[in-house]
Amino acid sequence: MSVPAHVSSHILTGDGVRIAYRFDGDPGLPVLLLSNSIATDLHMWDAQIPALSRHFRVLRYDARGHGASDAPAGAYSLDRLGRDVLELLDALRLDRVHFLGLSLGGFVGQWLAVRAPERIDRLVLSNTSAHLGPAAAFDERIREAEAATDMRAIADQFLRNWFPAAMLQARDPRVEPFRSTLLQQSAAGLAGSFAAVRDADLRRTLGLIAAPTLVVAGEFDPVTLPEHGRAIAAVVPCARLITLPVVHMANVESADAFEQAVVDFLIAV
Repeated sequence: MSVPAHVSSHILTGDGVRIAYRFDGDPGLPVLLLSNSIATDLHMWDAQIPALSRHFRVLRYDARGHGASDAPAGAYSLDRLGRDVLELLDALRLDRVHFLGLSLGGFVGQWLAVRAPERIDRLVLSNTSAHLGPAAAFDERIREAEAATDMRAIADQFLRNWFPAAMLQARDPRVEPFRSTLLQQSAAGLAGSFAAVRDADLRRTLGLIAAPTLVVAGEFDPVTLPEHGRAIAAVVPCARLITLPVVHMANVESADAFEQAVVDFLIAV
């Protein structure tokens, strides 16, 4: 490919949705695709780019409903979110990539590794699950998103689930970009994404994942519990599990340990 480093652009999916993406790093390096959590955008990985781009050409994208991508109204599905990635890879003429997804991005990574195994080299699933419930809880979150006049209350709830109380009370500068992104989050995109998580259930297909897999769990994660990570690692053949002393955003709260674990795993012979 001839696309230079530090490029931001977009593709148009088959159903007419613009998906924003960005490259960082040397075009000659292997490609590592990063997939964001719900209610964030591709900038959730900003702090990781220096470390990861030493080894990889890093490709980031905004999932539909987030950031600079379109946010169509209505329920999204995990199938559609996964096909967005496949269409992105096709448009960029990328046959096979490493994949790192956190939370919602981890759901997408599992789907890809099951449905399109030929496209995934090594897989990192961070702070995620194969299934989250109950459905009624997500129905309530969808109603709250659709009824919200602004995102302040929803943003506060997300931040309490993502970061330890001490970071929030100290107004840690690492948290503030996430707060800003949340306040600008599309309500339609959030509601659509909640529907995708509500309906996703990969528990019966996890055993089909053939890609070498690293599972990262957060010891204090109230969203995707540490036992969710253990359950994935127990079923995916030859998966490795590490548990970090973090809440949900492992890449932020424990950046050094997270980056080292990811790089060591992806470059291992």
